[in-house]
Amino acid sequence: MQTFSHILKGHFDENPDRVCIYLLHPNQPDLPVTYRDLMRGAAGYAKTFKKEGILPGEVLVLILQHGIDLVFAYFGAILHGAIPSIMPFLTEKLLPERYRADLASLISITRPTGVVTYEDFEDEVRSALMPEDSVRTVILSGHIESPCNPDFESQGGMGRNTNDIVLLQHSSGTTGLQKGIALSHRAVINQLESYRVVLGLNEEKDIVVSWLPLYHDMGLIACFILPILLKVPIVLLSPFDWIRAPYRLLQAVSTYKGTLSWLPNFAFNFCALKIRDRQLEGVDLSSWRAVINCSEPMRLESNQAFFDRFERFGLRYEALATCYAMAENVFAVTQGGIGESVKVDEIDRDGLHVERVARTPIDGKATLKMLSAGKPIPNVKVQILDGDGIPLPDRIIGEIALNSNCMLTGYYNRPEETRKAFLKGWYLTGDYGYLADGEIYITGRKKDLIIVGGKNVYPQDIELLAMEVPKAHPGRVVVFGVFNEELGTEDVVLIAEVRTEDPEENERISDQIRQVVTRGSAIALRQVLLVGEKWLIKTSSGKIARLANREKYLKGIKSTDH
Repeated sequence: MQTFSHILKGHFDENPDRVCIYLLHPNQPDLPVTYRDLMRGAAGYAKTFKKEGILPGEVLVLILQHGIDLVFAYFGAILHGAIPSIMPFLTEKLLPERYRADLASLISITRPTGVVTYEDFEDEVRSALMPEDSVRTVILSGHIESPCNPDFESQGGMGRNTNDIVLLQHSSGTTGLQKGIALSHRAVINQLESYRVVLGLNEEKDIVVSWLPLYHDMGLIACFILPILLKVPIVLLSPFDWIRAPYRLLQAVSTYKGTLSWLPNFAFNFCALKIRDRQLEGVDLSSWRAVINCSEPMRLESNQAFFDRFERFGLRYEALATCYAMAENVFAVTQGGIGESVKVDEIDRDGLHVERVARTPIDGKATLKMLSAGKPIPNVKVQILDGDGIPLPDRIIGEIALNSNCMLTGYYNRPEETRKAFLKGWYLTGDYGYLADGEIYITGRKKDLIIVGGKNVYPQDIELLAMEVPKAHPGRVVVFGVFNEELGTEDVVLIAEVRTEDPEENERISDQIRQVVTRGSAIALRQVLLVGEKWLIKTSSGKIARLANREKYLKGIKSTDH
């Protein structure tokens, strides 16, 4: 088996003028990057890393925004044999003091020897460093050796073993720095080869279009490493540009005849709500063969809203796909919707919430429509386990466990965390779900589950119901449980960001939310708290940070119970 560097050398030798990346920035010409450009730019960074004393096998933290510096720095680390780890760049959405604390935490656990960033961000980085830290050098992007033809044989990356760690990913937190997930060349390449077959990738016909940040697995693996190593061109937009102007994703798909994109569930709603017809003049989405809902609990309603909004621009319903993925498995665990429509399983609502079973509907009883995450990709095995680690039969809800040849080497420098994550060789995902006819259905996160009087409440279900209220916008609602000592069970609290400060209007919104939730779930909300914009804490990937918002609420948010 080859390593990353061997694969890249092959592309440089055989297809140097083939475009591998189109970098898009607003108000600038699109920048095509060939394999020659990529390797020459990477070689300049690799030369710098060697000069700065970085050794193969040492970790380099990259704090760079979307752009050519990040691309060259990442593959420069690969060529040199160092281990790249991308950290989110500080933005207005992240509190500076929290950002510094997370950077200091990452440095103390991961023990990198170098940090790569911009000159005007150097002081921010150095403020997080301690005298005893592992960091020996802060490398500035404006002081990099000029691009040059790589001398592959002298590069440290060519001497790496397939079982050596090639990169670190970080599980999602408020800045994406919870656990460093160490992945080997072998694990990543095994994933890419298996996923290539499932996707039916064609290097001559497929084009990936993405706005996803590269510090999470969906952006890094599916929309960066996979296409570059498998010779599929990618069109990369900035995530900050997308959030300001989501229509640019669809324009890019139309311009470049994009065939594949991955989106978190919230992005389907966001696009459907925010994009206007006047922004889509001349746009044709018929080239999209797979728009893959991934990263969050996948909702049929979100897929349907996206399709209803963009069908007239050529979007085909069969292009809507799903994927269950996690960084610990490199990326994909399952894939649905390639070659056939995604399966939908209609089940009895009370069976799910009370008995933890996905049974067929009962006449006159409320139902839920569950969107399948698809079947496991060929090199991945999946089991559903009960609380004692015993495998469960189909349609019984338990914790999802998996086993594959693309599993993480471990949580970097955290052996105890690695040990706790496995049971008899099976990785425990922390997600609840069930199997039916070989398809996997995700019901929620183990740590998020709320138990009210013996009834299981999945907060995502309540949030989805609340979002039916016009003033409760998708992605701006969070639900969590707070233990009630007097009753001996959990109360359900809902917080929603709204734009109005009119007390009477707020009361109407609260009443509507209560009615919709009670009607749709038979759950009574203990409190509906309406807050102003930007109150809710989100992760760096744009997802609601449920536990962080619960902590913020408990720390002193007092409000009249509407």
